[in-house]
Amino acid sequence: MGFQRSSTPDKQKVQPVSSKVLNNDENIGHLTLASIASNLHDISAIVNTPIPSSDLAYSSWVVEHPSALGSFDRMMKAAKGKRIVVFLDYDGTLSPIVDDPDRAFMSNEMRAAVREVAKYFPTAVISGRSRDKVRGFVQLSNVYYAGSHGMDIMVPSKPLKPCDAKNQATASTLDKESDMLFQPAKKFLPSIQEIRIVLEEIARKIEGARVEDNRFCISIHYRNVLEEDYDILEEKVKAVIETDPEFHLTRGKKVLEVRPSIEWNKGHALEYLLDTLGFSNSGDVLPLYIGDDRTDEDAFKVIEARGQGFPIIVSSTPKETEAAYSLHDPSEVLTFLLRLASWRKASSSSRSLAQICGLGNSHSHKANC
Repeated sequence: MGFQRSSTPDKQKVQPVSSKVLNNDENIGHLTLASIASNLHDISAIVNTPIPSSDLAYSSWVVEHPSALGSFDRMMKAAKGKRIVVFLDYDGTLSPIVDDPDRAFMSNEMRAAVREVAKYFPTAVISGRSRDKVRGFVQLSNVYYAGSHGMDIMVPSKPLKPCDAKNQATASTLDKESDMLFQPAKKFLPSIQEIRIVLEEIARKIEGARVEDNRFCISIHYRNVLEEDYDILEEKVKAVIETDPEFHLTRGKKVLEVRPSIEWNKGHALEYLLDTLGFSNSGDVLPLYIGDDRTDEDAFKVIEARGQGFPIIVSSTPKETEAAYSLHDPSEVLTFLLRLASWRKASSSSRSLAQICGLGNSHSHKANC
């Protein structure tokens, strides 16, 4: 299933342009799946322990969007014989939400868990941050990166084939020298930089406001802005683009974002990556997407429309969502990723053992398997 395009005049079709990716994996030390799991103590105990909360609204919400940890066994039973492709948001999912966006670091344990998952499943990080910035945070070469809410995607020049026995291999097996960039909003870059300069001037006059250049979108953070100053900030930001139909304003967690007015979002990015990686026409593919923000809802909707897959929202409060499952916070995301990697590793071991047994039986050996 490839991504669909509407006939709106604002939408642009852009050919990928070639680019190179620096192979700059950071050594994450001796962290292993087993060592991380041991630090979390007994994972099964974590899964079976209800989230302590007196919030009846949240408890009711979890009934509608059950914990992906509590539902893990049922989810993996549904995934048997199918291929999982993993998509992850960054802020609020792999890292905590912090006051300073430049310090939204993921833990070494989370990095090791993502690295482990990517050993067994094609894995992509889709973030509102610039692609270079989110790659700098994650520091892994065996995942794919989509920045600016999917408007800046790094993809392999040769897609994986669904029939390839190695299609569950890591992205690091691809030739990074021939990777390609897909940037559907490239023509807007000059205008985006002009808008950034104006927004930075506005932010300088409002205490706590901060502008972040995310290449194909400009983020105005107001987490540290006084409540009485927020309306002033919002009105000034709106005024910058109100007469320019090529741009529009969106909202996230304590952030305003100026984005090009093209029909492209994280849902389109998910479809594009599935298509480029060779999974679009495969009925046995299950996209698994974990995210915490309203921009992730576009990806949840795509999975819902496909009729198969696992949309998982990260939230400690009840909210409207298209996600079928939930996780409470990034610490639960870590636990879920560890379980996912462990499940896949155990499944691989079981299949290998079964093959050995089958080979032995074919030679009339009586192996105790």
